[in-house]
Amino acid sequence: MTQRVLVKFSGEALAGEAGYGIDTKILNFIANEIKSLVDAGVAVAIVVGGGNIIRGVSAAQDGIIKRTSGDYMGMLATVINGVAIQEALEHIGLDARLQSAIDMHEIGESFIIRRARRHLEKGRVVVFAGGTGNPYFTTDTAATLRANEIEADMLIKATKVDGVYDKDPAKFDDAVKLDTLSYDRALSEHIRVMDDTAIALAKENQLPIVVCNMFKAGNLLSIIRGERSNCSVVE
Repeated sequence: MTQRVLVKFSGEALAGEAGYGIDTKILNFIANEIKSLVDAGVAVAIVVGGGNIIRGVSAAQDGIIKRTSGDYMGMLATVINGVAIQEALEHIGLDARLQSAIDMHEIGESFIIRRARRHLEKGRVVVFAGGTGNPYFTTDTAATLRANEIEADMLIKATKVDGVYDKDPAKFDDAVKLDTLSYDRALSEHIRVMDDTAIALAKENQLPIVVCNMFKAGNLLSIIRGERSNCSVVE
């Protein structure tokens, strides 16, 4: 069974039906799903996006806000979400640490990979916030980077759909689910599993990417145990 995993949640997923902000019911659901992994003996790290608060690309689209500043605003949004997830984990009795790529000593630890690995060895959940700490990189890329740094067995991208499709299933009735696909196909056909930088980094390090529906209870644990019926795998 998988021993160490990084789970990537989108910021939008935290917003729930409101479409913005943080829905605490979803936070509680996520925390309990993570607890099921910890209880099974899996070391868990988390990366979360910030799209429920602000997206850097959107903030900078009309040129008033520079792209670099917009991206830093997005990174700050991921810290807000990271604090929320840490609180939700601790609320149900898990030991969690927030590490930020942007120093905020009053809020969380600075990102230090050796310390993160030590937390994981001690059974603590590590929440990585602040993206990579650099503009022009997505939280997908941050998730792949952190997964490689902690030597995770796999990266799970928890989304609103049950896997990867050849086109948007919300727009096309004939969209076909791809149970497995190669890194090369995802890159060459621009299948939006993650951004190209993230996929290339995963390919270079042979890191499997598993895409699943985060709202299906028990899905994360099923994936950890090797079940692949409700997800797609890129490797």
